[in-house]
Amino acid sequence: MKLPFAESYKIKMVETIRRSTRNEREKWMKEAYYNLFNLRSEYVFIDLLTDSGTGAMSDKQWSAMMLGDESYAGSSSYLILKDVIKNLFGFNDYLPTHQGRAAENVLFSALVKAGDIVPGNSHFDTTKGHIEFRNARTIDCTIDEAFDTTISHPFKGNLDLNKLEEVFKKYPIEKIPVIIVTITNNTSGGQPVSMENIKAVKAMAEKYGTKVFIDSARFAENAYFIKTREKGYEHKTIKEIVKELFSYADGMTMSSKKDAIVNMGGFIGFSDRKLYEKCSVFNIMFEGFVTYGGMSGRDINALAQGLDEGTEFEYLETRVKQVEYLGDKLNEYNIPILQPTGGHAIFVDAKKFFPHLPKEEYVAQTLGVELYLEGGIRGVEVGTLLADRDPDTRENRYPKLELLRLAIPRRVYTNNHMDYIAAALSNVYERRNDIKHGLKILTEAPIMRHFTVEMDRI
Repeated sequence: MKLPFAESYKIKMVETIRRSTRNEREKWMKEAYYNLFNLRSEYVFIDLLTDSGTGAMSDKQWSAMMLGDESYAGSSSYLILKDVIKNLFGFNDYLPTHQGRAAENVLFSALVKAGDIVPGNSHFDTTKGHIEFRNARTIDCTIDEAFDTTISHPFKGNLDLNKLEEVFKKYPIEKIPVIIVTITNNTSGGQPVSMENIKAVKAMAEKYGTKVFIDSARFAENAYFIKTREKGYEHKTIKEIVKELFSYADGMTMSSKKDAIVNMGGFIGFSDRKLYEKCSVFNIMFEGFVTYGGMSGRDINALAQGLDEGTEFEYLETRVKQVEYLGDKLNEYNIPILQPTGGHAIFVDAKKFFPHLPKEEYVAQTLGVELYLEGGIRGVEVGTLLADRDPDTRENRYPKLELLRLAIPRRVYTNNHMDYIAAALSNVYERRNDIKHGLKILTEAPIMRHFTVEMDRI
């Protein structure tokens, strides 16, 4: 008999979660103005809002925290992480920040100015927000296959090289300070980018004279997919793949709350010493001195250990296979999800789930509300709300994909929880035609509105 797949860890500590009633959830959802971000965490049974900072740290990470050096300047924890970043990514210089969007803020303060164009593959919400806040603009160059949820392309996160070159032909190079490559590509479904594609993007950047920075929040999951899907990498270790991948970049931003499996932290890696020095000024202004950057020494130690653990194949296989397990269950129930399943989340195709609801009624957010009411499960909308308004016309931007993301925290839930999620979503799907209307906005912020928006049923 073939042995079934089993997790590569055992559980040492548990946390109690509370079940609630449908009537309670109706009340809480109304009080939260139908914004899942506004719910108190104790009102949530299974929390799939994000995989950012919600993972379970290992015994070795907790041990490393006890050895953290809390010195304001010259901390040994900073030097430990510096060695890990050099060995893993190949970058000589780095700046610690308190999380990924802080890294973007520091980097773009030095790199992006008004009128600039930043091409990439479906920039994430904070990335786009920081760029547009500086009166610059993003251009999405993701391949067309990414926008068909039924196509099972192995690297849907890839950039379309023709689209990218059109950007260089249309705009002067001095207006294109950087290409942002997001791995995995979260906004288009947690989909990976191939090594071949990253290498080609770097070659084009060198041809036209600009930089490549990698938004690296889920770099290890991306390396896992390269190992398991791309010819020539099946016998390489994850760490070897990571080292090659980042050799095609001028730097990286990192939200360590994802693939470094910590609850808080981030950093920027640099190959260019002059850019590092320029960014250091903004890091000191916004984050803290260059050897702590808004982080405690204990968190830096845990981050360094997490980078090492997070780039081991056995851990990654366990991680990705749990996402795959939930995807297989939803396929059994004929739930329309983005194919193939990504590394950190399941993305439900809300347009196909509720084809009768108009796009103006925030279809994916409506699905998120209904799933919470059904089973106390909190996901997050990756659709019209997240796409925000056009900064010039102030009209809603309607993205090609309208998705509900179910982001699975690392080493937190069991497959019994996955079964519960699948059953709850199936129940919503069975009554989908009874849901006649979606949601409307009552109040919203001028940028990144999805975090604080207040809504009501139509």
